Amino acid sequence: MCLKMSCVAIVIFLGLHVVPNIQAVTVDVKMRDDSDLSEFYHLLEASQVANSTLMYRHVTVFAPTNRAFQETDSNDEHGDLVLYHMSNLPKTLDEMGDSISSELDGNPPLWVTRKRAYPHDEIYINNAKILEGSNFKSTIKLPSGDVKTQVLHKISDVLEPIQSISRESPIYNPNAFQFLNQSDSLKLGKHRIRTFRQCVLNNNKEDIFKQDGGYTFFIPDEEGFKSPFRPNKVDRQVIDGHVVPNHVLFTAPTPNDRPYETLANTDNFKVTISFLIDPNSKRMYVKSNTLIGDAAHPTGVVLSEIVKANIPVKNGVVHLIQRPLMVVDTTVQQFLMEKEDGPVYKFYQAIADYGDNFMDTITRLQDITLFAPSNAAWEEEGVKHILQDRKRFKEILNLHYVKEKLPLDKIRQKSVNQVPTAAAWKNLYFNVIEGSNGSQTVTVEGGGVNATVITANIAATNGIIHIIDRVLGIPYTTVLDKMRTDPMLNSTYTLGMRSDFNKMLNKPNQRYTFFVPRDSAWDNTRMNMASTYKKIFMPQFSYHTKQILERHVAVGEKGFSMADLKRLSSSEPTTLRTLRDSLKIRVREHDGSYQIEWQNRWIRVFRPDVACTNGIIHVIDDAFLTESDVTVTADVDDAASSIASFTPHFVMILIAKWLL
Repeated sequence: MCLKMSCVAIVIFLGLHVVPNIQAVTVDVKMRDDSDLSEFYHLLEASQVANSTLMYRHVTVFAPTNRAFQETDSNDEHGDLVLYHMSNLPKTLDEMGDSISSELDGNPPLWVTRKRAYPHDEIYINNAKILEGSNFKSTIKLPSGDVKTQVLHKISDVLEPIQSISRESPIYNPNAFQFLNQSDSLKLGKHRIRTFRQCVLNNNKEDIFKQDGGYTFFIPDEEGFKSPFRPNKVDRQVIDGHVVPNHVLFTAPTPNDRPYETLANTDNFKVTISFLIDPNSKRMYVKSNTLIGDAAHPTGVVLSEIVKANIPVKNGVVHLIQRPLMVVDTTVQQFLMEKEDGPVYKFYQAIADYGDNFMDTITRLQDITLFAPSNAAWEEEGVKHILQDRKRFKEILNLHYVKEKLPLDKIRQKSVNQVPTAAAWKNLYFNVIEGSNGSQTVTVEGGGVNATVITANIAATNGIIHIIDRVLGIPYTTVLDKMRTDPMLNSTYTLGMRSDFNKMLNKPNQRYTFFVPRDSAWDNTRMNMASTYKKIFMPQFSYHTKQILERHVAVGEKGFSMADLKRLSSSEPTTLRTLRDSLKIRVREHDGSYQIEWQNRWIRVFRPDVACTNGIIHVIDDAFLTESDVTVTADVDDAASSIASFTPHFVMILIAKWLL
């Protein structure tokens, strides 16, 4: 019995001493035992300085995962990479400021960005996100009795420091000007920045690249100066427009399309910069937006691809870009064809392959606004099929430009809501959607396709380019989907929902021609036929409402365009088979628009030829409606209702008399 109790006591004694050792795992052991950090730990083991730091000093380690190493081509031939992932300041997440110094020679900073996110804010070190499983903290006790605190964070990307080409004369922790001035001695791959450096020197703007603090610098690559005239356009204001003060903007944590003020902001100048990402190619772009300029610096957007991103320097971050910002020296045509993998290059390819002389046409114009579909827009199946029909495609191309300069602010202020295109009898229609946070989204409809403007006001010497997310004129929605999403057709859609009419508009194998009264048409009915309007929108009259809507829908083997209907009714009215019975109409062109004659009334077609996958919508200014459509049948219903309510009462009286 005593032996058993002694054994239990020994086990308890050992247990009490084992548990503290398990809890006192060091950062070194934590990394060694984490299989997801094996590649980084292997590099760390090979670095004598890094091992010494872990053994004897305070430290914060930013350890990239194995996946991060698989997605980068970085190498650590001299052991520099590991030291750039370490700091001799132990910092947990809530203790981090705007930057933290690294252990690499020269102690270049690691920049810290906090990004608002739900449910927890995200923290980035340079362009690497701190991952779950971070914030591990432990201590080590030295033989001298000193206690050192150590912290481990796991990160999503490998941190890449600036590296010198020569080991004999390395460049330690350069600021942006030193980076610019000594770029030929740095590992930048194929990129060279000599011309922009010379522009900075010629304009005595070195100081803005030397300033202490946190800046973002955009430096154009040599590729962007192929034009011999372009360097002369990079003056003092343009150089200022390449620098964002008080923000160190790495690409991953920076919100898409959020504008930041540049140094080119004075009483007479305002230039902002924002990042854009192409959702199709995932390429990163930067755009400068000159909101207030002068004769030498026109207003508008200049778009440039980031060709080498996130180069950390002592006073911020540098991004190498494909061409200088703020410089407007290309035509609309040149913008389309400037870069083979640019944001609208597939549009240019389609024009070159199937557009005949379209490019020559837009080049000759002096004032043009081009709505250029993004690369992703050309991936739609319907778009691919239409390319084989050259005549149809030429009509579609003509939908994408107007012969005037139309900046987005003019549309946002609602000073224009429709404008004629180069396609005959085809307009573009604009709508401004107000967001809950005060933001505004601008949509443009052409040929029945509603597209969103995703990048606006790209400036060219002969016009403006707006990048949109769909190809206009190639339908991708049914008649029902179009009714549901078009803000101008809400009233007709609501009537169709109440009367169980809408469901038939979604049949893919039918072909409809739907004459849809727009909302203002029903407003006119309310003023001119108040009683009829009231009954149409009452639930008990839904049967009559359905009949009225059915009169507006012709069915057949095809949907009829307004040009088709004008041709069919050139000599006498044409009769269309409708969902109800038939519709007898005549069509004419008058005062720049189509008109429909129905029962001796001429009704303007506000928006013709809205193409859908199962038919065509024509938006009209009045309904095919008469007061007798509801009044006569309503009287019968009222009478029937009165008899129904009266009969039980009458029967009760007779029964009472019989019982007496």
